[in-house]
Amino acid sequence: MFTGIVEELGEVTAVETLGDASRYRLRGPLVTQGARHGDSIAVNGVCLTVVDVEGDEFTADVMAETLNRSSLAALAVGSPVNLERPTPVGGRLGGHIVQGHVDSVGTVLERKTSEHWEIVRIGLPVPAARYVVEKGSITVDGISLTVVDAGPDYFTVSLIPTTLALTTLGTKQPGDPVNLEVDVIAKYVERLLATRDTATRDTAPLTAAGAQDGAPRPEGSTR
Repeated sequence: MFTGIVEELGEVTAVETLGDASRYRLRGPLVTQGARHGDSIAVNGVCLTVVDVEGDEFTADVMAETLNRSSLAALAVGSPVNLERPTPVGGRLGGHIVQGHVDSVGTVLERKTSEHWEIVRIGLPVPAARYVVEKGSITVDGISLTVVDAGPDYFTVSLIPTTLALTTLGTKQPGDPVNLEVDVIAKYVERLLATRDTATRDTAPLTAAGAQDGAPRPEGSTR
């Protein structure tokens, strides 16, 4: 599990195409400290498995499913990336619960700059918009952010100077893709409510005649 608090701004140092997959080498002096084969590191909000570590760089394989459902396919040598290690048990939950499982790819639509902060409007697929609520949490390229406004196919976030300086959102321009992960709690609630409604229909009280309450009853039956 991650929390969406980016630990460092890393860099892609090599990209190897492997047919239906890709292998990335990334530089991250902080996140590679103590990292070993099999560990997880979030790259732009995507949970990847470390293949090997050499100095301050690590490699990770990315399968076709991940390339198709995230913006990682657009990475090239020199691309900056947000890096975060998993939160240890007992660690601080600085942002919100982040799985590193991208739900959809959004698009930066607009940036409005102020003296001390910046508003960024991001477009997202309509099916994902139902999970985004005003003042709720959303993960953008691995960054835990608070939603300012939520529209039918967009949302806005307000970025402080620290976020602008230490993450990829400082340089993203209109038209650039970003990985989005909605709050997993919203998805669980939706699923549970749908399951509850189905269970309620399937287990409606039975009458003495064996018919569900509200269903047609055999002639002569009583409640």
